[in-house]
Amino acid sequence: MGVMALLSSCIDAATSPRRKKLKQFQTVELRVRMDCEGCERKVRKALTSMKGVSTVEVERQQYKVTVTGWVDANKVMKRVRGTGKRAEVWPYKPYHLVYYPYTSQVYDKKAPSGYVRNVDHTFPSYPPADNNAHETYTSLFSDDNTSTCTIM
Repeated sequence: MGVMALLSSCIDAATSPRRKKLKQFQTVELRVRMDCEGCERKVRKALTSMKGVSTVEVERQQYKVTVTGWVDANKVMKRVRGTGKRAEVWPYKPYHLVYYPYTSQVYDKKAPSGYVRNVDHTFPSYPPADNNAHETYTSLFSDDNTSTCTIM
C-alpha cells in the first residue's frame, strides 16, 4: 500500500499545473528625484501600468512615491529605474516613532519636515536584560540594613 500511495502522489505532482507564488498586498515607498510635472507623469504612468497595482501616490516636493497593491518591491523599483530615474527605498520614518531623533546618523537636514533618517537604534534597557531580573530588583534594597540603598 505504501508503494502505491507514493507512486500516485508522484504522478499527481507531475501532471498537476504548477501554482504561482501569490504576491502579498503591500505598500512600497520609494524616494525618487522628480523636478517637474513631466517627471511625475512619467513615473506615475510607468507604475500604474504594472499588473497588480491598486494605487500610486506621488508627492513631488518630498520626492516620495507610494505604491500599494499585489506587487513585488524589486519589480516596482526596476520599473521606476526603467524610466531613467534613480530610485531607492524610502529612507525616512516619522519623527515621533524614533527614540532619539537628534542623535548622529538619525537627524538629516535633507529630510522632509516631520521625518528623520530610518536608522535602527535599539532602545537601551535598564536594568540589563538577564535571567535574574527579579534578583536585580530585590537586591536594590536590603531589609537587614535599612540605611543603605543602592539607588542613591
